[in-house]
Amino acid sequence: MRKSSAPYLFLTPALVLFAAFLAAPIGYAGYLSLRRVKVSGLGLGAGARSEVWAGLSNYGRSLTDPEFVPSVLRVGAYGLIVVPCMLGLALVLALLLDAGRTRVGTFTRTAIFLPYAVPAVIASLLWGFLYLPRVSPIVDVLSGVGITAPDALSSGWVLYAVANIAIWGGTGFNMIVLYTALRAIPTDLFEAARIDGASDIQIALRIKIPVIGPSLVMTFLFSLIATLQVFAEPMTLRPLSNTISTTWTPLMKVYRDAFVRNDIYSAAATSVIIAAATFVISYGFLKIVGSRAFSQEN
Repeated sequence: MRKSSAPYLFLTPALVLFAAFLAAPIGYAGYLSLRRVKVSGLGLGAGARSEVWAGLSNYGRSLTDPEFVPSVLRVGAYGLIVVPCMLGLALVLALLLDAGRTRVGTFTRTAIFLPYAVPAVIASLLWGFLYLPRVSPIVDVLSGVGITAPDALSSGWVLYAVANIAIWGGTGFNMIVLYTALRAIPTDLFEAARIDGASDIQIALRIKIPVIGPSLVMTFLFSLIATLQVFAEPMTLRPLSNTISTTWTPLMKVYRDAFVRNDIYSAAATSVIIAAATFVISYGFLKIVGSRAFSQEN
């Protein structure tokens, strides 16, 4: 009896925290997305405003909002920049660190990983001041050699400016994941390949990258989810530039609706839409590439 109940006792704290801080808020957001406020008369008095059933009307309002689709397209363009660049850099750095001819230690790995430890708000503030032409040392250095630096916060460059912050902060984490997977590969495979005359590049392309396929899938999935939930970087840079609107990303639209317009019902509906889209995209990606990438684990 004690043996059968022991696992549940260990799981209870995690299940309680999951239910209280994740499941319950998700359920409450779903509930709010189906409600609305009904105003009677002039809206004055204790019973003038009441919460009533709204059905799917909040979802219709969110999907037909003229600012919703542009924000989704903007996040899509942002993801096309961030995910390939971040994972590409992480893979190259991991392969270089794993190469037998490179002499690196803990300091190099820590230096590459360190930007990930900087909170997104702090990183955005630091890069924001580097982007401002009047205070940026980068602009001064480029001006000293006769190069005119572009305005990173202008309408044509702001998407790349936000993407740069995410790439700078996320590459180190993905590099550590991939480097750990590379270190787990048996060295016998490399020795056999070198005996057959394979170069380091051939070993990397034909052995290392295929073997760490599951880790690449995992890092891609994490990066994809983080891209769909981008919020801190553009929200922090917004006071520094008038090119970032209050609905620059879908989550910024949720924040505006909930805390500026005080329309928590529409904000809840948009949140549910974002969560559902994240789940569908993640699940679809795993169905497409997961079976092939994880086939070697079976």
